Amino acid sequence: MARRGKRYLKLLELYDPQKAYSADEAISLVKRMASARFEETVELALKLGVDPRHADQQVRGTVVLPHGTGREVRVAVFAKGEKAQEAREAGADLVGLEDLAEQVQAGQLDFDVAVATPDVMGVVGRLGRILGPRGLMPNPKSGTVTMDVGRAVREIKAGKVEFRVNKEGGIHVPIGKVSFTEEQLRENLRAVLDAIIRARPAAAKGQYLRKVALSTTMSPGIKLSPAEVMNFVQSRAS
Repeated sequence: MARRGKRYLKLLELYDPQKAYSADEAISLVKRMASARFEETVELALKLGVDPRHADQQVRGTVVLPHGTGREVRVAVFAKGEKAQEAREAGADLVGLEDLAEQVQAGQLDFDVAVATPDVMGVVGRLGRILGPRGLMPNPKSGTVTMDVGRAVREIKAGKVEFRVNKEGGIHVPIGKVSFTEEQLRENLRAVLDAIIRARPAAAKGQYLRKVALSTTMSPGIKLSPAEVMNFVQSRAS
């Protein structure tokens, strides 16, 4: 077992690791746990009752957080002509095609999300070996291959996040910063959970939400009751 530092062990004294908390309790606790010298991100982790080895049990989607992610996101857009201008007007940080592709091939990846119009994917496709491993390859399923580049850029800038089940059946999604108010974190959490629940595959059987936890970047995870989480999503914000 890995040895834990004094700071980590101190955080464990703030709560019962074996208890399943309500969403409101967990949000309050993660804010108290923030102790790093930088502003930590609040992260949601789930274990789903799906078998990702089967194509009909994949869980993937996007959601725009009501209060954003709390971080500035740099967006690169591969487009030409009017669509390139549309991307610039929407606030894209980098816009281009062959010139942008050359920058990427040279190792210049000064962006967090890449968007492309369908007609230029022949160019972007050649960058797959570079963009793919970094999770930057535009994809229609995540809304990053689209003719509506203006809307895509604005949504990403506003706090659009992507979720995707991994091979172990888990999902990890940021829901904001510890500086957010509890209400802001609550509304962001509800939006993400609602989107993931709505994305449940028809082929998934039994309990869908198996494990749910909240944590900060540097804190231990706080367990949430899956049953209470379902009620939390269905309830209105207080």
